[in-house]
Amino acid sequence: MPSVNAPFSDAPEASCLWFGRSLRRCAFLLFCGVACALGQAPDEIAPSTSRAPAESLGVNWKGVLTQSLGFLTIEHGFRYATEPATRNTGVPFFSGYVDALHNLHGWSDGDPFYVNYVGHPIQGATAAYIFTQNDRAYRNVEFGKNRAYWKSRLRATAFSWAYSEQFEIGPLSEATIGNTQAFYPQQGFVDQVATPAIGLVWMLGEDSIDKYIIRRLEQHTKSPNVRRITRAALNPSRSLANMLAGRYPWYRDSRPYVQIDRDADVLPGPQTLERGTHPEEAAFEFMATTRVTGALERTSRGVCIGGGGTIAFHLSPHWGLVGDVDGCKLTGFGPNISGDSLTYMGGPRWTPRPASRWQPFAQFLIGGRKMTHERVVGPPLVVQPGSNGPYPDRRPNVQFDEISGLTVAGGGGVDLKLTSALGLRLAQLDYMHSWHSRLSGVSYTDNLRFTAGLVVRFGTW
Repeated sequence: MPSVNAPFSDAPEASCLWFGRSLRRCAFLLFCGVACALGQAPDEIAPSTSRAPAESLGVNWKGVLTQSLGFLTIEHGFRYATEPATRNTGVPFFSGYVDALHNLHGWSDGDPFYVNYVGHPIQGATAAYIFTQNDRAYRNVEFGKNRAYWKSRLRATAFSWAYSEQFEIGPLSEATIGNTQAFYPQQGFVDQVATPAIGLVWMLGEDSIDKYIIRRLEQHTKSPNVRRITRAALNPSRSLANMLAGRYPWYRDSRPYVQIDRDADVLPGPQTLERGTHPEEAAFEFMATTRVTGALERTSRGVCIGGGGTIAFHLSPHWGLVGDVDGCKLTGFGPNISGDSLTYMGGPRWTPRPASRWQPFAQFLIGGRKMTHERVVGPPLVVQPGSNGPYPDRRPNVQFDEISGLTVAGGGGVDLKLTSALGLRLAQLDYMHSWHSRLSGVSYTDNLRFTAGLVVRFGTW
């Protein structure tokens, strides 16, 4: 779901109204697809069950791109039709885009909890399903303890991240259509992390519901309509992705049609890839983290609380390269003052016991850090419920100070391997040093950062 020029936390009625419109939009699309398809005769609802020949295995990029463009058109079309602030920014295209990119910092973007952590994950799951249904080698796998399933979902999550970045800051994005991030307080990176990361969790939830709830319900009813409605309603992200591909909402690649034989008791079973079909080594890993960073100097403010994402590529069993991005919100400020931090680094990691269930590691990262302080100096920004802006530019209302500098981090931690695909980062502690000046008289040079999170590993691409 788009992170629009959202109302402020002091205008809950506008936030709720925005969320209600988003839910109505998804419900309307899903209802239209279900209502139209239910009116067809039984012999008209079964899509072709033919499979692509083995030699055509690979990603159908034409389908991925056209369906993604359709999804993007729906999202931006809704924004443009319902948000005066998106249509009337009063800023030239190029300079508005530059302002939106330059203003990006920190974690929060001013949206309510359910927009950041429910709406955007649904967007991420839908984008992931768009990729999955065009990934010929893996589109018929089902939820379970097998490497093929987890590999397919991580491939889809990588595409979900790319779609999210395009939606936020790409050529056809909120940054170009409405210059959303140029306006206070919508400058945070939360959506760029939550959309793919929590979107993966949402996708896993829909997959498990499809296997353990929907399939069992289907085996206890002979009504095609009950089966169709159950599939469509309990897997909303998959249903929307199906309709974007021109298919019925209840379509499944693992069992590609709703059984129309009313005397049949058992539906076609899922098809899965056999072990050994593809490489099994975990060449990549992705981690969604929760982090707490505390400065070591007395002149600093309170801790910085946030999260981030890490991608690692394993060069050998013991050595790998790590890319790490995180954002956090500073605490310890008074009213009308806020602060945040954005860190982006990369470097080597050493894992001495890669085959063990308990996997300690050490790493050294180098990159940059951007620190920001904001103080509201003008009158409170009040948004009337349902007004959708236009919102005042942040500059007349906020004093904005920032510093950037080279940052290094060294430390280590321990992972608990749950399966070959999943693990938990129980604890990671890093010392961070930044080369930059004080910010508003506050020093953020030396810090300790604690990290915990979920680790997903998958094989070669």
